[in-house]
Amino acid sequence: MTKVLTDTRSIRIKGRSFLALVLSPEPPLDAWLTRLDDLASRSAGFFLGRPVVLDVADLEIDRAELKKLIDELGKRNVRIMGIEGGRPSLFEPGMPPAMKGGRPAPDIEIPAEASVESPGAAPAAATAPSLQVEPPAPRAISSIVIREPVRSGQSVIFPEGDVTVVGSVASGAEIIAGGSVHVYGTLRGRALAGSVGNASARIFCRRLEAELLAIDGVYKTAEDMAPNLRGQAVQLWLEGDSIMAERLN
Repeated sequence: MTKVLTDTRSIRIKGRSFLALVLSPEPPLDAWLTRLDDLASRSAGFFLGRPVVLDVADLEIDRAELKKLIDELGKRNVRIMGIEGGRPSLFEPGMPPAMKGGRPAPDIEIPAEASVESPGAAPAAATAPSLQVEPPAPRAISSIVIREPVRSGQSVIFPEGDVTVVGSVASGAEIIAGGSVHVYGTLRGRALAGSVGNASARIFCRRLEAELLAIDGVYKTAEDMAPNLRGQAVQLWLEGDSIMAERLN
């Protein structure tokens, strides 16, 4: 018996960007995993429930070693959503997919009459409907202001620019900004500035009590911060691979 489909509505595939953490392992991998364990122990829940991309572009690794690395990360509750920078021979069915640098993507609407061709199939006839792609509207917003405290368990994620918090950021809360982070209260949680590759981003806060700070992927946990900065008005910036800090007058 042949079932006839009478629903001619089109299928809409949504193009969307998500902010993911990117891990770039360094050899030797055992030592790198030890440092990762140290970060996780000092900032509990940092990777929990987060999308993570594994960047292996600068890593000499074969498929077996890559699968072992993914398994080791899985044991640490680090779930890999995709792999960036890997050559095609590294991949096999069941592994996270290959990914390239994330960019804003438009919606793609596929007409109901369009068909999906298998590799090697003959080209579709000239009268077949084509995919229609509308360019995304340009974003004009480069900063946002949060006019209330950010409570424990809350996340503010704004990869387009700066984030300013008029109140405080509680322990267990976090701010992730593509630009700089400004906190006009006490910063007790986590602040990640320059999250999309902005090494010139800075972190400013009126009172530093942070669990973790990061600029362009370089991080400091509470134990790494100079004791004389705790409880002070501070600005932090990046020089090379080091986070620098000074008190504000």
